[in-house]
This record gives sequence, structure tokens and C-alpha cells, in this order.
Amino acid sequence: MAELHELTALALWQELQAGRVSPRELASHYLDRIDRLNPQLGAFVTVTRENALARADRLASEVPKTAPLWGLPSGDKDLWMRAGVRTGFGSRLLADFVPDTSDEIVETLDAAGAVSLGKTNAPEFGLPAYTESLAAPPARNPWDPSLGSGGSSGGAAVAVASGMLPFAPGSDGGGSVRIPAAACGLVGLKPTRGLVPAGSGIDSLAGLVVDGPLARTTADAALLLDGMIAKRDGRIDHHYTLRAPYDDDGPFLGTAVRGEGRFQLGVMTTSAWDDAYEIVIAQEARAALDAAVDAFTAMGHGIEETALVSDPTYAPAFRTIWQAGAARIPAEGEAENLLEPLTKWLLGKGRAISARELSEALSALTAYERSLIRQLSSFDAVLTPAMAMTPRPVGWYDQEDGERNFEQQVQYTPFTSMLNVSGLPAIVLPILQTDDGLPMGVQLIGRPGGERTLLSLAAQLERKVRWQLRYPPVW
Repeated sequence: MAELHELTALALWQELQAGRVSPRELASHYLDRIDRLNPQLGAFVTVTRENALARADRLASEVPKTAPLWGLPSGDKDLWMRAGVRTGFGSRLLADFVPDTSDEIVETLDAAGAVSLGKTNAPEFGLPAYTESLAAPPARNPWDPSLGSGGSSGGAAVAVASGMLPFAPGSDGGGSVRIPAAACGLVGLKPTRGLVPAGSGIDSLAGLVVDGPLARTTADAALLLDGMIAKRDGRIDHHYTLRAPYDDDGPFLGTAVRGEGRFQLGVMTTSAWDDAYEIVIAQEARAALDAAVDAFTAMGHGIEETALVSDPTYAPAFRTIWQAGAARIPAEGEAENLLEPLTKWLLGKGRAISARELSEALSALTAYERSLIRQLSSFDAVLTPAMAMTPRPVGWYDQEDGERNFEQQVQYTPFTSMLNVSGLPAIVLPILQTDDGLPMGVQLIGRPGGERTLLSLAAQLERKVRWQLRYPPVW
């Protein structure tokens, strides 16, 4: 019989429903995995064993057993507050901060029946695309611990890829779900802006940050997405959303399990950063894209090459917003010395931005949003490389030169941030492995509210490639 962590999240949920395993047994199994693997991989910064087991014991009296995530272990990203649990935001500045209240996404996951095992590793205030802070050990890639896990949901990705969690929620403001999913060989979904009420993006600067799932399979990602969407009376709660350009035709899990349909796909290797930086797509990234094109062609999907129109306004506008977002970090005077060099650089730049510059940047990104949606509108989905390079080594990013650091992040992740700006959904899928055994993925971009198309395509590709049968050496 397979060990519990070898089962998919969906299979575990079915075991829980049938009573063949209890929430406490499941939590204990994963907590033991964390005890064994976390010291070398750095997936968790805080493990809440006693809280998790107590929650598992009382779950039946608190949450209906039919809840979408009932009894399934999960983790809170260390950028999310949970009342009574240390939340450090990946920073020495808040190393001892214990909140009195929980963030809405945490409460939503609890209401869906998940059992949090602790806080997953994140970089300082979630700003970089890698998870290597001075506040905690780096989140190391289970496929090769000398490599990083990407960021900012790097700890979540490491936990799932190494079998410390069956799946994990993350947040994505410039690629922070998709980047670590690509690095660690997982499925990572960034939803349409507004789909997940508790992490809709609407209340973040320029609407960039949304919450989404990381998982080993397409069905598991859909299962977690369903749990992240608060529902009242069986329907999506749109109370906190400004728009809902998607349907409400039942759980996304059903779509992911069926994996039906034939679609018209665009294929592109251009990005919004091409006018500002030299973007070089590595051979391994091109091989992954070619493999996905071949697979989708063999399945009968239409394939057409496309390219983005040059737009030199994007890069300076996005840089301005990224810097402005750091201006709100609660560090004044001597407290700034507790921040890391990149964060200090972003904070200084952000606080020097004028209201006029911020307004102009927001206007430029709004125009880009409309332009990108229009350019991709003739396709059901558009295929790109997930990342432009193989997973980056721990310590690869320049920690002292902010300009160089930002350039390195863009050159590794050129295909992600434009989708946060546009609000479009996107999913990263682990299509192949390199000769060195490293995972390489592709990204599918959907239309507004096009999650069902993305999940259908992902399920079809998964059935053909069977990436769920690949395991890292630490497994």
C-alpha cells in the first residue's frame, strides 16, 4: 500500500471521507515528514505541531465533513497572518510579530476544512522572485538542494514537491505562484483577478497580487482553488470583488478531472520586458515549449505562432509600481537597517516617487492591460515558456546591487508579471526534465475568467506526460 504522502490530495480527501484515515493521522504523517526533511530544505519557517493536531482532533465538530478541503494538511504563507502564530513576513524587522487577527485567506482555508501545519517560507515582504532571506534558511529545491525554489511562494512549492504537504496555497504578484511551481516541477495556477475573494488583487496596488494553488496534479490544484473560493449558499461569494468575468458552473475540480475539449492555442516567446532587457531563452526552456507544442498538436488542438507588439512603456511603469509597493513597509530610521539590501533599495526608490509618477505608471499599466487582452483575444489560450532559464542556484542573485538584482529577476521570469498587470489567468505545467533531472515547464495564459479552459488543457497534457509520476530524490 502506498504511503499517505504518495497519494494525491484528491485521493487523500476520498480516504478521509470514507473514514479510512483520520485528520489527526494525516496531519501526524505530514508533520513527521516535515521533521525529517525541513531542516535540509527550508520549506517551513514555523511548524505548529500542537495547534495542527488540536485542530485535527476537533475538526469534525467545527467544519462539515463535505467541505472541499476537509482534513487536508496545508500551510500558511509567511506573508499571511494567523492569530497567535508568529508571522515574520520573511523579514528580521518583524521577527517577533505575533498577530491578534487572521487574514481572510487564512480564515477561508480554515472554513474549507484545511489543517494548517505552520508557516511556509517566503522572501522579505514577498518582493523577490527567490526565497533566500536573511531571516531564515533558504528554501532549497528538492530536485537539487544547491538550487533555489523560486519565489515568493518558494516554501510552499518546496513543501509540496518534497511531500511535506499534499498541496499549498500561495500568492502571486508578479509570478510568485508560477515561478516556484516551475522551479520545483509543480502545477501552479494564478487565477483571474477577482476570482478568489479573499485574495482578489483588487485591494493591492495596481491589482497585481492574487492568491492561487500549488499542487502535484491538475486535479489537486483545482481542488485547492475550490477551497480558496469562499462560498455562501453554494455559490461564489462576490462580496469583495468588483467584477466577475467568469462562470459559476460548479467546482473547478470537475473540469480538471474531465479534461475535455479542443482549443485554438497561440504560441509565443515574446514578453513585455523585451524592450528593456536582453531576454535569452535557454535551450532547456525552448525544449519544454517544443514538447508542449508537439503534445497539444498530437491531441488535435490548433496551434498558431504569435508575438506581442513592442511596448516600451511597460518596463518603467512596472518598476515604478514595484518600488512604490515597498514604500509602505513599516520601517523608519534605524529600523531600516534590519531590511535586506534589495528591500532597502526598493523602499528608498519607492518613497521618492511622486504622486504624478505613480499616477502615470498606473495609467500606463491600465493601457497595457487592455492592449494585452486585445492581442491575445483570438486564442482560447496562449503557450509560453514558464521561465527563460533552468532553476537558479542559491546565491545567484546579486544581493547588493538593486538594479542588477531586478534585471536578473526579469531575465529568469520574463513571462509572468504581464499577466498580473492584465489580470489574466495563467497556469504553469511541468512538461519535462533536463538531462540533469531538473524540471522544466510551460505556461498557458487564458482569457479573462478562462480557468476552466486552462484546467482542461492541463489535464489533457498531464494524461499524456504523466508528470505526477516523477519524484525528486528526497521523496
